[in-house]
Amino acid sequence: MSKSKTYLLLRQVKIHNANAFSSPLTIGFPAMTAWLGAMHALERKLRCNETLSSIRLKKLAVSCHDFDLQTYKGPGDYVNSVIITSNPLRKNGERSPFIEEARAHLTVSLLIEVDGLRQNTFAIFVEKVAEALRGMKIAGGDILQFSDFPPIENLIKKISTHSSGILSVNEDNLKDVRRAIRSLMPGYVLIERRRLLRQKQEEVAPQDTLQALLDLLALHYEHDDKQDKWHLQPREERGWLVPIVTGFKGLTPLGHVANQRDASTLHRFAEPVLTLGEFKMPHHFQDIDQMMWQYHYDEQDGLYVCVNEQIESNEGED
Repeated sequence: MSKSKTYLLLRQVKIHNANAFSSPLTIGFPAMTAWLGAMHALERKLRCNETLSSIRLKKLAVSCHDFDLQTYKGPGDYVNSVIITSNPLRKNGERSPFIEEARAHLTVSLLIEVDGLRQNTFAIFVEKVAEALRGMKIAGGDILQFSDFPPIENLIKKISTHSSGILSVNEDNLKDVRRAIRSLMPGYVLIERRRLLRQKQEEVAPQDTLQALLDLLALHYEHDDKQDKWHLQPREERGWLVPIVTGFKGLTPLGHVANQRDASTLHRFAEPVLTLGEFKMPHHFQDIDQMMWQYHYDEQDGLYVCVNEQIESNEGED
């Protein structure tokens, strides 16, 4: 029996001023919690419609086509500086105190697995998605409309061979699978390389996780005495490896604290979970699930994370 899945494809979404501070230690591509958070927010908006009350947006893949981090490095500077907004002066002519906010302009395509969508509700689903996108932010940034970018109302209709922009994929049909994967080209899909990080830790036991992460990401130069030049040495591990934030780990028991925003919701202090990721071009994948991220809650360890489990069994492949 063939297994068919339904996907919503949002192609070439331009996002302005997305949050690039993914954790206290990293700056760059927004955290996976931001992307799955946008998917969850979209689902909640859609479920307000009685006809769509049964749908679920379960998993998501992110393909980055263009990324412009708002930083500046002047002549002779050693490090980059964050480009910040210019706020109005105070009455006395002094500048107001500010907190640096790293921002990025980027273009992405999102492939979202949809559950509970019936064929007779495709039209209302597309209409409500377009309506929800008008008032949404993704990763803290605004969805823009340019002259070379279709209006939000037409965004879904122009993204695939299907007029509705909904992909029905038979997982037993290789052509269906490849067509869905090609829809994310050209770009780079972010996946998780947690197992590689774990292997690095085990090489020099006991090794701190952060040190193992830095060892995998570090760039080493070697000096050539004959040419009097420095040459960049290739990393041991192939691929475009990056540090990524995938969620949070609870530090305190669930409870209430003074002056919390929502008195009806249990509170706990948490810290971001940092791990290893990789940007990989879509044509390297044989299965859609290898690209997909979903929520995972580990009550025992207090982990609220986004996981990309399928790639774990394929890390040894090119």
